[in-house]
Amino acid sequence: MKHNFLCILKKYAVWLLLLIGVNLLYALALWLSESEVFLRLWLVLALSSLLIFLTALFFAWRVDKQRETAFQEFINHPDEMTEAKMLRLVSRQDGELVRHLGTLLRENEQAKRILITQMNDYEEYVESWAHEIKTPLSLLIFLLDNRRDELTPVVYQRLDYVRSQMQGLVEQMLYYARLKGKQKDYLFESLSLTECCEEALEIFQPLLKEKGFQIIKVLPPLFVLSDYRGLLFIINQILSNAVKYTKSTGIPELHVTAAQNERGVILCIRDNGIGVQPWDLPFLFEKGFTGDTGKDRKKATGMGLYLANEMAKDLKIELDIRSKPLKGTEIIILFPIIDA
Repeated sequence: MKHNFLCILKKYAVWLLLLIGVNLLYALALWLSESEVFLRLWLVLALSSLLIFLTALFFAWRVDKQRETAFQEFINHPDEMTEAKMLRLVSRQDGELVRHLGTLLRENEQAKRILITQMNDYEEYVESWAHEIKTPLSLLIFLLDNRRDELTPVVYQRLDYVRSQMQGLVEQMLYYARLKGKQKDYLFESLSLTECCEEALEIFQPLLKEKGFQIIKVLPPLFVLSDYRGLLFIINQILSNAVKYTKSTGIPELHVTAAQNERGVILCIRDNGIGVQPWDLPFLFEKGFTGDTGKDRKKATGMGLYLANEMAKDLKIELDIRSKPLKGTEIIILFPIIDA
């Protein structure tokens, strides 16, 4: 309030100086005409002029304050009522600008409402599709579980491979919607890191078997505080990348190790795949980034590590990645120490 009043004072300072100049001229005239009554009349003239100026300044400040309040209300709610209120406080020339601004703001508000409606409809459709696709996926799982004897080993392995890929893609889509939602139903609890890793490896067993992976595990009985589904999703995305980007020669390896130090619990997942170019490393967690290593990356969506990193942020988990071309990739998951 004090700042606004000072701004108004600066705005009308030239009028104050003009008034002082006029008073000085009157004082000179009084002094020349009648020196005995000069001091008394000039003092009255100066005080009355100052009072008039302060009164005018106060009313100008009030009008400016009302105009500012009306403008803020007009910007926040640019309807016809707030526009009419604003027009009463501005000049005719400024009124044309206010009308034009009001039209633009209302058009933008309408476009925003339409866009929000379309986004909500799209999210509902995606979630509905993801749940609907689970029906044929469940039938495929039922077929693999109950009609295995009727399928040749090769056909069974191929179908199980397709089933695993479909499940991963559906899960990725659902978690993307979950990450972007306003309400996130995370349940933080003490989790066995070994159990989480074993379940993730079980999910990817068909893909790992198809690629001929040699799995090396060093998983001592360590516990972390996290959300089970979220943590499993992060590990799944890392395993998915390890499966995708294997080398065409040699035996693919997957090392899953865990340890604890002064920083917290550390889970390392390392493969010996095609690796990543050094200039691509800083961007691997960015949305849609695929890099330029190998033909498989050109077919990728660039969403797996992005979603894993976004989930890690929600769960207060740190992700770090190290890689060398043709040497493999290592992703380190750090669970910080939680004070009791």
